Parts: sequence; structure tokens; C-alpha cells
Amino acid sequence: MKKRARGALIALAGVVALSGASAAPEPNAAATEEARARLREALQNDPDLPSVAPAGYDLTIVVFSDYQCPYCRKLHPALTGLLRDDKKVRIVYRDWPVFGPASEEAARAAMASRYQGKYAAFNDALMKTSGRITSESIRVAAQAAGVDWQRLQADLTTHKAKIDGALARTDQFARIIGLTGTPGLVIGPYLFPGALSEENLRTVVKAARQRSAS
Repeated sequence: MKKRARGALIALAGVVALSGASAAPEPNAAATEEARARLREALQNDPDLPSVAPAGYDLTIVVFSDYQCPYCRKLHPALTGLLRDDKKVRIVYRDWPVFGPASEEAARAAMASRYQGKYAAFNDALMKTSGRITSESIRVAAQAAGVDWQRLQADLTTHKAKIDGALARTDQFARIIGLTGTPGLVIGPYLFPGALSEENLRTVVKAARQRSAS
């Protein structure tokens, strides 16, 4: 196993918030594991969040990200490559705007674009934006992604309550699982606060599948 891949597994072994692993026996392990399972279910399944879900997927990755986060931008090609090559992975996108008003504006616009089936393309365009996000760069990214701008403005109003709720739940979950910034990844039962290389991402995906099968 290559050094970087081995490092990913070392990190995986050390992050146990969602895995059920523990350094010492817990007084009510069954109840604790049930609570973790409920948390994973809530993290992975929110009808108001965008996702890419191939038919027959067997593993879910939840991504907490901000469009102005440089490490999120570095992670994006790894996730894109994984989706291209692995047709059994579902990705749930939890936009978590922690870098201020421009990040929130971008997150809201991206989330509204799902109502015209453009989230994946808009997400990609926003992640490829250079420098700081602005209202102008959001509109440029929308144009590049083929987003109907007038419909987007209407959807931002029509679906405001759903978008507000999804952003609030994402912020709540991020704090529950101990994230202090972006990106954050929940890969099956494993939590990674920070970016992974594509190589290490694939290693963790393999490990998560092996854990599920055991």
C-alpha cells in the first residue's frame, strides 16, 4: 500500500465520531450505536438537499463545503473523478457557507438551481471560480452551467423555506459531529474533517465498503 493511502487509513482509524469505534467499552453501547445510526440516516437523507445518486449505489458520501474554501476547491476534482469512475457511490452535498455573506449567496443560488436540474453543473462552475466569490462571479458561473437566471431568482423565493431549513440543519449537524470548518466528509461510517487526495478518497471508499460487508 502506498504511503499516502496508508496515511488515509491511519486517519480513518483515528476519527471515530460516526464509526462506532471506541477506545473503551461504553455503558450502553447498543443505544449509542443506534443513536449513531440515526445520525447517519439524517445526515445522508434530507429531501431538501442536492445529491448525485446512481441507481443501485451502495455507499454514501456526505460533503460539507463552502465555495470560497480553497481546500474544498482542491477536493472537488477528486470527488468528480470518483463519481466518473465509481457508479456505486452517492454524494450528498451539504453546502455550509462559513466564509461570510458571499458564500451564503452562492450556496443559496446553488441549492435553488437543483429545481431546474442544474445543481451538478452549477456546483462545478462555482468550485472552478478563481479568487473570491462575488455576486457577479455567481452569475457568470450560473451562465456557464446553463442556469436560467430568471427562474433561479423565482426558485430562490418559492423555495426559500426549504433552503433556509436545509442550511440550518447542515449547520446544526456540522456542529454535532465536531466540524470546525470546511471541507468535511462523511464516508459511510467514517468522518474526515478536511480534504483528501483522490487516491486517499478511493482508499477510504474501499475501506468503508469492506466495513459494511463485514
